[in-house]
Amino acid sequence: MNPQVTNLVMMLGLMQAAKKIPFEDEKILNLLRACYLLSNIIILGIYAYVGMVINKKNDMTTMKYVEPAAPLSGEEPKAVTTTIKEYDQTQLKAAYKSTLMGIGMMAFMHIYMKYSNPLFIQSIMPLKSAFESNLVKVHIFGKPAAGDLKRPWKASGFMGAAGAGETKTDKKSIENAEKVARGGAKEE
Repeated sequence: MNPQVTNLVMMLGLMQAAKKIPFEDEKILNLLRACYLLSNIIILGIYAYVGMVINKKNDMTTMKYVEPAAPLSGEEPKAVTTTIKEYDQTQLKAAYKSTLMGIGMMAFMHIYMKYSNPLFIQSIMPLKSAFESNLVKVHIFGKPAAGDLKRPWKASGFMGAAGAGETKTDKKSIENAEKVARGGAKEE
């Protein structure tokens, strides 16, 4: 089943369940805080383990792809040459950054703005997303990096597919991007 559909269904269900939780009760609120912290500790632990697996595998296989230009930037797509290890480490850093930004936003909403409802939902949804990430599928669950798991991975999330364009791995696209990067003539 599509992860975005399951996320939407889960979100709606969790929002309905959150309406029944007495957030005014200090014991319940402290339990939710503990669950939120535990959830994020588990996520960070998963990513730390993935990092150890990436370093242990030390896959230095070269990969080339064309990274799309940022929307409305006027820039050209650029050719990227990297190794599988470096690519996975870059994806892992992005996962850490996303998790830490989520923790920061939740801290702001809960401590400064006094919202408690998101504690419940954010204890579950990021954990689900971590287990559905390509890094976890490949490095923990041992799924082969083929099909949808073939690197480079498509951007996930709400604006992932529509936001930046498609990453290309075909030889012609790579050659054209390399030619532009060297200052060669663009083919029209």
